Amino acid sequence: MRTHVKTAGLLMMSAAAMAALLSGCGAKEDANGKTVVEIVSYKPEAVKAFDALEEKFNATHDDIELKIDSPNDAMTILKTRFIREDYPDIIGIGGDINYSNFLDAEMLMDISDYEGLADIKESYLRTAKELEFIPLDGTYAVPYMANAAGVLYNKDIFDEHGWTIPETLDEFYALCDEIQEAGVQPLYFGFKDTWTTLAPWNAICVDLAPSDICSQVNAGSAKFADAYRPVAEVTQSLLQYAQPDPFAYGYNDACTAFARGESAMYVIGSYAVPQIKSVNPDINIDSFVFPGSNDPEENLLNSGNDLQWSVMAGKEDKKEAIYEVLDFLYEDENIQTYLDDQNAVPCKKGDFELPSMLDGMKEYIENDKMADYQDHHYPSEMSVDALIQTFLMDENDNALDTFLEKFDTEWARYNRDLIAKVQKFYEENPDKLTEGGEE
Repeated sequence: MRTHVKTAGLLMMSAAAMAALLSGCGAKEDANGKTVVEIVSYKPEAVKAFDALEEKFNATHDDIELKIDSPNDAMTILKTRFIREDYPDIIGIGGDINYSNFLDAEMLMDISDYEGLADIKESYLRTAKELEFIPLDGTYAVPYMANAAGVLYNKDIFDEHGWTIPETLDEFYALCDEIQEAGVQPLYFGFKDTWTTLAPWNAICVDLAPSDICSQVNAGSAKFADAYRPVAEVTQSLLQYAQPDPFAYGYNDACTAFARGESAMYVIGSYAVPQIKSVNPDINIDSFVFPGSNDPEENLLNSGNDLQWSVMAGKEDKKEAIYEVLDFLYEDENIQTYLDDQNAVPCKKGDFELPSMLDGMKEYIENDKMADYQDHHYPSEMSVDALIQTFLMDENDNALDTFLEKFDTEWARYNRDLIAKVQKFYEENPDKLTEGGEE
């Protein structure tokens, strides 16, 4: 079975085929002569906010009709529509490997002339560029909303004991020791659900591993065994502060335990807050950046592009209307509408009201000190979360070396065709390797 991104079959087609399919796609008009701009977003949980924005846009624009659809299982629906040559104008997807796949299949339009890009924080633009398998000229996504991951903590418990927020890894360990000495459980994990192992892993990676390490490995200029060793060591070290047998409890268990005050801290993303508050609406939650390094200046907020807008290739004839829709979505008051509904982090520069549970991360957000989730670059077939879980459960002395060696081996296995393509590109374009900083 081919492991290159074009294994999606009919979805992944050549540039020539795409041009042929899209050449006849003109600007659609409704019965009233309006230009119809259709958005398909993968965020069904935000349908209320999108409905409000759609209604507002259509009430204030005479020549364009905006249609926003946020279906369940949107990625499957999108791929099915692509096979049927039924393309929306704009897609709202996450900054992850799905976006990389669409880029590699040349399905997205270069929107580098969109003026609104100047208002987007540099870290989120860089995150989108790092998702390119091979460096591309142009820009293919406008980051809209992000999320944040680090350490959630029970502010009331901290205030009661006078504990302060750590700024270095050693301070974090000292805090955990102090919490244990006070008879309180420092951390709670739900590692029975393998995906939760990625929460601490990602938060530590942004401090201790290069943000473009996956690209470096694909180019043949680095190995995970070297780059991920300190990440794996710190991740493993957290087990000493976890509840007994964290592999017996799942995500819901961990959220419930933290909500009930059974641990002072929870290493997870802001996305867990609604689940936690469904158990205890009155819990006083704040957060801080995981201090993976002993140099505070090296610590970054783990924040990725949770929602970004891309325009489908072949939509040049509707570009003016599409850009007008994007301008509307990026108006400050409309961004705030989404923030209030979803407790998200804006990718646009500006003074926005953020959810209170992000107060401890606000400095990093405002100063643009952020880096993406490493797992946004991992192929799902590789099941990195399961690899990490197996490593954390391994009590053998050589567990660390076994894990790191397997990471490199599995990466090569599941990315064989992609690695060959990337390395061929750099052989033919050695200047690009130097420009990308992989040497």
